[in-house]
Amino acid sequence: MTRPQLNIVIIGGGIGGLFAANALIAHGCNVSVHEQAPALGEVGAGVFLTPNSVRQLQRLGLADQVERWGARVGKASHYFRHDGAPIAPVQVTDTAGWNATFGMHRADLVDILANALPSAVISTGHRATGFEQTDEIARVTFANGAVAEGDIVVAADGIHSELRRFAAPPSRPVFHGSVAYRGVLPHQRIPHWPVDRWQMWLGRGKHFLSFPVRSGELINYVGFVPADAEMKESWSAPGDPDMLRREFEGWDPRIGTLLNKVDKTFRWALYDREPLPAWTCGRLTLLGDAAHPMLPHLGQGANQSIEDGMALATILSLASRADVPAALLAYERLRRERVAAVQRGARENGMRYDSSYADLGVRDAEISAHASFRRRLYDYDVVPEAEAAAASLRQGAVSPRLR
Repeated sequence: MTRPQLNIVIIGGGIGGLFAANALIAHGCNVSVHEQAPALGEVGAGVFLTPNSVRQLQRLGLADQVERWGARVGKASHYFRHDGAPIAPVQVTDTAGWNATFGMHRADLVDILANALPSAVISTGHRATGFEQTDEIARVTFANGAVAEGDIVVAADGIHSELRRFAAPPSRPVFHGSVAYRGVLPHQRIPHWPVDRWQMWLGRGKHFLSFPVRSGELINYVGFVPADAEMKESWSAPGDPDMLRREFEGWDPRIGTLLNKVDKTFRWALYDREPLPAWTCGRLTLLGDAAHPMLPHLGQGANQSIEDGMALATILSLASRADVPAALLAYERLRRERVAAVQRGARENGMRYDSSYADLGVRDAEISAHASFRRRLYDYDVVPEAEAAAASLRQGAVSPRLR
C-alpha cells in the first residue's frame, strides 16, 4: 500500500533549509519553506563544499550546477606559517582520491538550491513567532499573521532559531574571542592570485584564509583576529578594511597584496553552542545551525546541514504519519553524535590555526597529521546509516520522546 505523503513545514530559507526541501521532495514529501527575510540571499562570502556533502548534492542531480558555479580546489592547496614558510598540503580528497572540494559563493549555492524547487514552495517575509502541536499536527505562527500546518515542522532557522526553545533546553551561544573579516574580490583586480587552491596562513592568535569561488571569478578571503569588547557585542557588521590590513602587517607579502585591493569587508563574531542534549519534540525537529552551530575551522557548517537534510529525507521516506515522532527521534540520534564530534573538531582546529603552542613544530606536525581526520570526515556517506536507522524504525526499535 502506498504511504500518504507527509506535509513538512521548513522554517528558514538558508542552505540547510533549502537543501532539506529538495531532498524531502525527491523522497516524496510535500514541502513548504518559510523565510523571514523579504527575499532569499546571502551576504557576499564563500562557503567550502567537501565530498561528504557533494555526494548528497550529486544524488539530487545538482552536481553539474556545483561544477558550473563552484571553483574546484586541488592538490596545490597548502598551509603556511604567517611569513609564508610552507607547513603542509591541505587534504582535498576523500580516501578514494575523489577531489570533490569546491569554493562556492553562498549566494550561488542558495540560488542553485532555490531554483531546483517548484516555484510555489518558498514564502519570504515570514518570521516565525510561535509553535504548537497536537498528536496529529504541528502548527507555526508568523509575525505577519500567517499560519502554517503540517505533519512535521523543521526548524532550520540558524543559530538564533526562534523555534529551538520548543525542542531543546535553553542554552547560550559561546563566544570564542575572535572575529572573522570576510569578503570577496574580483579576480581581475588581483589577476596573479591562483584560482585552483585553498590557502591558509597561521600566526599567533590569528589566521588568514583564501579560496576561489564562482568558477574562479572571485577570490574569497577570511581574516580571523582577536576580538575587542565592541566586536564581541556585534554578531555581524561592516568591517574596517584599514583595520584588517593592520592586523596582518608583517605577514607573507602575498596577504598584503590581496588586502591592498579590499575596499569593503564584513565582520562576524565567532560563536557556537555546546552540543544540545535534544533536538526533537514530537513533530518538531531542528536542522543545521539551529541544532549545531559550529565554528568555521573545519569548513563544515554547510556540509553538515546538507548531511542533516539527506538523513532526514531518507528516514522520513519510509515513515507514516503515525511514525513521525519516532522517525524524528531516529534522525536526531543518527546525527547528534557526528555533529557533536565535528563541533569539537572545529574548536580544536581553531586552536591549531591560532598557533596556541610553545613549540610551533608541534603545531605543524598536528596540521600534517590532521589529513587523516579530514579523509574520514570526507569518506562519510550519511545515506546508508539513515537507511539503517529507518529499518530500525520499522522494527519498532525507536520510541518517541514527548514532552
